[in-house]
Amino acid sequence: MVELRTDPKLMVGEGWDSYRLIDSGNGRKLESFGPYSFIRPEPQAMWQPRLVDWQAHGEFIPGSDEDGGGRWNLSSDVPEPGWELSWDDAHFTASPTPFRHLQFFPDMAPVWDWMRAQLAGREDAETLNLFGYTGVGSLALSRHGRVTHVDASKKSVAQARENAALSGMEDRPIRWLVDDAAKFAAREVRRKRRYDGIILDPPKFGRGPDNEVWRLEEGLPGLLADCRKLLDNESRFLFLTVYAVRMSSLALAGVVEELFRDLPGTIEHGDLAVKEAGENARLLPTAIFARWSNNG
Repeated sequence: MVELRTDPKLMVGEGWDSYRLIDSGNGRKLESFGPYSFIRPEPQAMWQPRLVDWQAHGEFIPGSDEDGGGRWNLSSDVPEPGWELSWDDAHFTASPTPFRHLQFFPDMAPVWDWMRAQLAGREDAETLNLFGYTGVGSLALSRHGRVTHVDASKKSVAQARENAALSGMEDRPIRWLVDDAAKFAAREVRRKRRYDGIILDPPKFGRGPDNEVWRLEEGLPGLLADCRKLLDNESRFLFLTVYAVRMSSLALAGVVEELFRDLPGTIEHGDLAVKEAGENARLLPTAIFARWSNNG
């Protein structure tokens, strides 16, 4: 029977050569993505910045609504086609997007490490990446076996395939699918498929390739129920991250516990955070998570 651990955990990313959180405060953050630095909104940075002068190649100016609108002010130094970054053996292109991101989520780095640890010693694992975006997580998992990468955005999946080629991993056993994540998971249940691990990073709101509407609070319980049916006693993990919602990580863990009660293993929950560079570094929380792991 699964064990729910109620004490929250922190998963902290400390940056690497391709990414640093330089400073944060007053509702913003200053980050470096390789040779370029950017300022982006960050409501959770309620403290004062450590540095007096922020120099950046671009800044995202948020819109007046709460739905993520806004625009970039970019220096001419920022290359329009993007530039190459890397994490471990995965290489990918970074560039500013209309949704304030830069084509990958650096706070996921400790999650990629954690998933690899769950699959240590495996080269035949079957894993599923739902809402896979531009594929860095899929590339990280592909050293352990076959990966099914699902995202509703044709553009994101195309970028993920390009990132695989950039990494020299185009021959890895990855299925790249443009599909609605919830519909795909339901079909996999009907096909009686199973996976050794599942990662899902659902947005607060989104649309599928056929204009299907996704709302997190409405769709997540059903999607998690289908994910549970795709796992069994021999499976290793499920990892769920949630951004920008008024929700506790303990609530996420409670949903997972209800569905995973009959499985062995452990359910944990907490915050993802990124650590600032330099002295007096602070932890900037970015998302909440719940995870199930089964190490046999």
